[in-house]
Amino acid sequence: MGELVSYASNGGTSQGYLALPRTGSGPAVIVIQEWWGLVPHIKGIVDRYAEAGFVALAPDLYHGVATTEPDQAGKLMMGLAMDQAAKDIAGAADYLAAREETSGKIGVVGFCMGGSLALWSATLSPRIVAAVGFYPAVPWERMSPEWGNYDGKIGVIHCCEEDGLAGVHPGVQQASRGIADAGGKVVTYDYPGTKHAFFNDDRPEVYDADASVKAWARTLEVFRTHL
Repeated sequence: MGELVSYASNGGTSQGYLALPRTGSGPAVIVIQEWWGLVPHIKGIVDRYAEAGFVALAPDLYHGVATTEPDQAGKLMMGLAMDQAAKDIAGAADYLAAREETSGKIGVVGFCMGGSLALWSATLSPRIVAAVGFYPAVPWERMSPEWGNYDGKIGVIHCCEEDGLAGVHPGVQQASRGIADAGGKVVTYDYPGTKHAFFNDDRPEVYDADASVKAWARTLEVFRTHL
């Protein structure tokens, strides 16, 4: 359904996977990858958002590199330059806002590494007004988010039990306090009994169908309400 596109990124060029809804236009959503890279699972999520009526784009934060090996994925994540990732995501927001097919404001959703980046991105771009993070995994110290930029925005966090539910996960608590103190709205959802990456149906060892259905419906509601 989708295609690879190039877009401007702070004086450079980045690529991403773009899918359009059948209606031809709709609100815009940025989908941010797990540590594996821009793999078929992430492209499939982009396609699902397009089927749900959104103009969806997944930036390729590893710039052409992807893997199925955990050791390499860990190295790619640790080697990710956060300043470049910030430019790629903010550039994706500008690119979507400039397309004639988009309407309304921009949301962002991410998974694992991308969950942290998604929540961070709302502090970077004024265009992004709704951010959803699935089991965010990257320590905030690597990003130093300016939570004060969440004023008037919403952040949603889906928490798995393996990482720690919202009441005990220090990173989730820090983000929740920061967003709320800024005047933004924050919502956390707990999924008891789930493992990290429970939304990834390409990984049967962690996938949880019931939790995924609930998280998907809640995320769509957020985007349909706020974009």
